[in-house]
Amino acid sequence: MSLATRVTLLTSLAVGVTLAVASVAVYITVRGELESSLDDSLLQRARTTAETTALASIEDRDFPRWTLAATDVRIAVVSDQGDLSSYDETEAVRQYVGGNELAVAAASKEFSLRTASIDGTRYRVVAVPISPVEALVLAQSLEPTYGTLDQLALVAWLVGIAGVVLAGFAGWAVATNGLRPVRRLTEAAERVAATDDLAPIVVTGDDELARLSGAFNKMLRALGASRLRQSQLVADAGHELRTPLTSLRTNLELLTQAETSGGLPADARAELLSDVRAQIDELSTLVGDLVELARDEPIQRQVEPLDLAEMVDAAAGRVRRRAAEGVQIVVDAEPWLMMGEPVLLERAVTNMLDNAVKWGPTGARVLVDLHRGVLTVRDHGPGIAARDLPHVFDRFYRSPEARTMPGSGLGLSIVRRTAERHGGRASAANAPDGGAVLTLRLPGRPG
Repeated sequence: MSLATRVTLLTSLAVGVTLAVASVAVYITVRGELESSLDDSLLQRARTTAETTALASIEDRDFPRWTLAATDVRIAVVSDQGDLSSYDETEAVRQYVGGNELAVAAASKEFSLRTASIDGTRYRVVAVPISPVEALVLAQSLEPTYGTLDQLALVAWLVGIAGVVLAGFAGWAVATNGLRPVRRLTEAAERVAATDDLAPIVVTGDDELARLSGAFNKMLRALGASRLRQSQLVADAGHELRTPLTSLRTNLELLTQAETSGGLPADARAELLSDVRAQIDELSTLVGDLVELARDEPIQRQVEPLDLAEMVDAAAGRVRRRAAEGVQIVVDAEPWLMMGEPVLLERAVTNMLDNAVKWGPTGARVLVDLHRGVLTVRDHGPGIAARDLPHVFDRFYRSPEARTMPGSGLGLSIVRRTAERHGGRASAANAPDGGAVLTLRLPGRPG
């Protein structure tokens, strides 16, 4: 069942229930008012008639026919002994004169008021005393009253049915028009799923559905940007993998040829093997970065107590060994004890140092400082362009200048991921006198 159909049915049901409750309330109220008005009127007429001298002077209780033909009222006089005087036949009179009326004639009750059936017709019967031993009984037909109530009930039914039908049409119109943006969103989502077309949809108005459409367009733009970054990542990763693989194959071929032709001098062989190891390390780092960012959560979290200062020293030593000659990495670190994942933290710190070495000029110093859980790594390179600062930690992001340099653009996104997993945060800025400053804040305590 479609949403528009459900809205239509719910609207019709709500209106139907509301009209039904209102109709029942009106019917009960009108019925009560009509019956109360009839009782008051009938009782007043009975008392007025009982007080007239004309009725008391008619000893034989012979009422003229024309007085009853002009009204729907039946009249009778009953004594405390049960004697009856009426225009009606005695059997007819006994249908509406009973114990209540005899009690009024015997002065046991001030008056009586009840409903009785006379020849299958409902009457309202009232009895009032006209002497210490007699009572006047008036019976008025209820058929006009119930006829009015039946007409009211019929009108209520017709109004209710018409209201439900109109509510159904109104609900359908509202649902059809109001859900048009939702249908556009559905069609756009189906189009994206079927064709990968990320064209945005048209946004009209400023209501909640317009906000939903705007959010959907933002999602499409983010998806498009993500696809673009992933495509660029594949191209960059392919390029970065191809270069060390080509060098590795070349070096291995040289070693193979040298072995068949008598071998290489010891110095040349050692240099060649060192290049092979460096290329393998580069491949391992690149593959590790790709694997780390390809999954949302590590398969297993290995958290243990550690000293971040020792990890910084170890990472600095490792980066020094593979950095270009003349690069200085100056470390000033105080102990900082924390619970963390050693492998993830080591990779993050190494990535920060590698980034600083890569961007620093030949022979420049990289300053590493760790105090009270704040690790800063500063280089003396060109710094970070203003347009790139908000994105340096984004996954798959590389600045135009970085595309001409080694690396996959994944290192700093691992830094931010590591900071978030340990309850900290990562940031980047430019030093006032030049160069970039990367900061990693992690919770813990001094050692």
